[in-house]
Amino acid sequence: MNDVRRGRLKVYLGAAPGVGKTYRMLDEARRRAARGADVVVGFAECHGRPLTEAMLDGLEIVERAQCAYRGGEFEEMDLPAVLARNPEVAVVDEFAHSNVPGGGRNAKRWQDIDVLLAAGIDVLTAVNVQHLASLKDVVEKITGVPQHETVPDDVVRRAQQIELIDMPPEGLRRRMAHGNIYTPEKIDAALANYFRPGNLTALRQLALLWVADRVDEALHTYRAEHAIGGVWETRERVVVALTGGPEGDTLIRRAARIADRSAGGDLLAVHVARSDGLAAGVSHASLARQRRLVEDLGGSYHSVVGDGVATALVEFARTENATQLVLGTSRRGRLERFLTGPGTGETVTELSGDIDVHRVTHERAGRGTLLPSRRRTLSTARLIAGPVAGLVLPVLLTVCLAQVRGTVNLTSEALLFLLAVVGVACIGGVASAVIASVTASLLLNYWFIPPIGQFTLDDPNALLALGVFTVVAATVAAVVDRSLRLSRRSARATAEAETMSSLAGSIVRGGQTIPALLERTRETFGTDSAELVDEPPDHEVGAGATTVPAGPGAFLVLRGRTLSSSERRVLAAFAAHVGSAVERAQLAEAAAEIEPVKAADRLRTALLRAVGHDLRTPLAAGWAAVTSLRGRDVEFSAEDRDELLATADESMAKLNRLLENLLDLSRLEAGVLPLSLRATSLEEVLPMALADVPDVDLRDVESIPPVLVDPPLLERVIANLAGNAARHTPAGRRVMVTASALGGRVELRVVDRGPGLPTNGRERLFEPFQRLGDTDNTAGLGLGLALARGLTEAMNGTLTPEDTPGGGLTMVVSLPLAERASQPDPATATPTPHRTP
Repeated sequence: MNDVRRGRLKVYLGAAPGVGKTYRMLDEARRRAARGADVVVGFAECHGRPLTEAMLDGLEIVERAQCAYRGGEFEEMDLPAVLARNPEVAVVDEFAHSNVPGGGRNAKRWQDIDVLLAAGIDVLTAVNVQHLASLKDVVEKITGVPQHETVPDDVVRRAQQIELIDMPPEGLRRRMAHGNIYTPEKIDAALANYFRPGNLTALRQLALLWVADRVDEALHTYRAEHAIGGVWETRERVVVALTGGPEGDTLIRRAARIADRSAGGDLLAVHVARSDGLAAGVSHASLARQRRLVEDLGGSYHSVVGDGVATALVEFARTENATQLVLGTSRRGRLERFLTGPGTGETVTELSGDIDVHRVTHERAGRGTLLPSRRRTLSTARLIAGPVAGLVLPVLLTVCLAQVRGTVNLTSEALLFLLAVVGVACIGGVASAVIASVTASLLLNYWFIPPIGQFTLDDPNALLALGVFTVVAATVAAVVDRSLRLSRRSARATAEAETMSSLAGSIVRGGQTIPALLERTRETFGTDSAELVDEPPDHEVGAGATTVPAGPGAFLVLRGRTLSSSERRVLAAFAAHVGSAVERAQLAEAAAEIEPVKAADRLRTALLRAVGHDLRTPLAAGWAAVTSLRGRDVEFSAEDRDELLATADESMAKLNRLLENLLDLSRLEAGVLPLSLRATSLEEVLPMALADVPDVDLRDVESIPPVLVDPPLLERVIANLAGNAARHTPAGRRVMVTASALGGRVELRVVDRGPGLPTNGRERLFEPFQRLGDTDNTAGLGLGLALARGLTEAMNGTLTPEDTPGGGLTMVVSLPLAERASQPDPATATPTPHRTP
C-alpha cells in the first residue's frame, strides 16, 4: 500500500501572454528555496526575456532530455530525472504543452505533472487562459488564432491554488512597446494583431470569470463544511420560482434582467413539486417551455420536492447562496386571500431573512381558482384548527339557534349540527369530526331535546335520533378524511411523476453528465451530498445516510437527512437513471475506441474504390502504348512512335505520382515521415514548385525572411495547392501566390478565382479521396489537399481555407520563421516542441 502524500499543485493562470506568469512562478520558487525548501526547476520557458531568465539564478535546474523526432532535435522535461531527484517542490512551466511523441513519454505535460504529484512532489506550473479546453473556441473567435495546445479545465480546477496573473491592456501594451516581451522587429505586428486592446480586454474578462467560478466552488464547499446558512452576497444569484402557470415567462424575463444588471450574475429557475397536494393547476407543457426559455437566457433549471412551497423555495435559495428571489403575485382573488390567509409570497417574505424578494405583477394576478389547493391536506395549522373548531363551532351554532327557538324544528336543528360536523371534518379530519360530533350531540340533547336544560335519554325517538346523528356524523367525517388522504397520495404520485419526467427530459436531451445528475439528485431530495461509489459504505456512515443500488457494481449514497419510504422509491428511479448514465458513458468510451478502427476501414474502402479507376487509367494507357510499340503487325512512323513513347512516359509519371502520394499519406498517418527542417527562403522553393503551373502571378515574396521547413516537402505542398488552384481557375485568369510575415509566422497564400466552396464543406476538403466540386473522374485520387495539410502540420505549420474576395478560394499556409524555432510564441502561433539551440 502506497502511503505517500500526494503533492500540492499551484497554477499561475495568465490572462494573456506576457503578463508575467513565469516570472511570478520563479519568484515563488526562489522564496520557497530561501525558506529552506528543496526546490528544482524541471522545465522553465523564458522566451529569451532577460528579466525572467535572471530569476533562474540560484535555482537548481534539472537538465532537459534531448528528443529526436522526424529528423529534428527537441528538448523536453526529463521526467525520470526529476523523479529520481525527488525534490520537495518542482517548477514545471507550460502546463498545456504537448510532448514530443515516442520514448515512452506522456502525450501532455499535465500528465507528467500528475506523475510528479502522485510521487508526493509539490508542483508550480503556469498556463494561459487561451489554453483552457472550455475556452479554446471562444479565444479563437476573439483573436483569430487557433489554439491546438489545451489542458482540460477539470485538471486545472483540481489544483489546490490558482493564482490569476493579470494586467490591464494598456499596461501590457506598454510592456510590449518597451521590449519586455518581444524583440523590437516583432513588436509592431504583435500590437496590431493579437495584442489589440479589445482582444486583451476580452481575454482578461474570460480569465476573471473563470477564476471567479473556481472561487465560487471553493466558497460553496466552505459554507457546506461549516454549515453556514446565511447569505454571503459575493455574487448576484437570482432565483425565480415557477408554478407551471402562464405567468412563468414574464417572471423568467424579469429575473434575467435583474441578473444581467451585474456582471457574472446567475439565473436559477426552480419549480417545487408538491408532495402534499399543492401542485394543482401545474401545466407540464408550460414548465417544459419555460425550461427552454431559462436555458436560452443562460440560466439553469431545477426541480425540488417539498411539503411547503415557501419553505422549499427559501431552503433552495439559501443552499445556492442566492441574493434575490423573484415570485409572481398571488393568482388568488381578494376574497380567497381573506378566507384562506397569507399565501406563498407573504410566507416567503417572512422566511427570506437577508434574501431580497421581488413580487412581480402579471396578467394572471387575482385570477386563481375559488378553492385554493393548499386546503386539500392537513397542514400543521389545520391540525390545530380542527379540534378547536370541533369545540367552538357547535357552541356558536347553539347560541344562534337559541335565538330563534320555536321557529326551527328538531330535524332542522340536527341537520344544521350535522353540517357543522362535516365542515369540521373538512378542516381537521376524522379526529376533529369525532370531537365535533360528541360536542354537537351533547349540546343538541341539552338545549333542543325535551326536557330542555338537562341531559336525558328517556324518549326512545330522541335516543334514536341522537344515535343516528352520531353515526352519520362519524361516517361522513371518515369519508371526508379518506378522500383527503387519497388526494394526498395522488398529489404525491403526481409530484414524483413530475420530478421523474423532468429528469428523464434532461437525460433524453443529453444535457446531464454524471456529476450533473448527482447534483440534481442532491438538490431534489434536499441532502448535503450525493455520490456514486463502487462498494456500499459501512453501516457506520452515521445517521441520515441512504444507499441504493445504481447498477452492477455501483451504489448511490445520499447523506444529510433520512428519506421517507416514498422518497426512497423515487430515489431508486433516480439511481436507475444514474446507472444508465454510467453505462452510456462506458459504451461511449468503447465506441470511441472502436471509432479509429472504423475510420481506418472507411479509408481502406475509399482507397480500394478510388484505386479501381484512378490507378488503372494511367496503367492501361501506358500498357496500351507499350503493347502497340511491341507489336509486329503494324509499322509506326517516327512521329507515331514518339507519341506512343510520350504517352507511356506520361502514364508512368502519373502512376508514380499517385503512388508517391499514397505512400507519403500512409507515412504521415503512421508518424514515420522523415523530416529535415532547416532555414529555407521561399525564393529557393517556389520556382520548382510552380514549374508545372502556367502563368502564375507571384507577389511580395522577395523580402520574406527564411522559414523553418523541409524544402522538398514544402515544394510538394505548394505544387499540390497551385495545381489544385489552376484546375479550378477559369480560363483567362491566373493563379496568384503571395506571402507576408506577421508575428513570428510567414503566411503563404495560393489564390484561385474558381467557384469557391460553402463553409460547411471545407473540412471535407482535406479528407483523402475527396474531389469536392469535380464533375469527372480524371482529377486523381483526391489526395493532394489531404497530403498538403499533413505535410504542412508535420513542419509545425497550418493549412486553412479562406474565401477569396470577389469569388474563389484562398489556401493559407502558415509556417514558423526560422529565427523563432527555439522560442515558440503562444500568442501568435500554435505552440511547437522546443528545439535544441
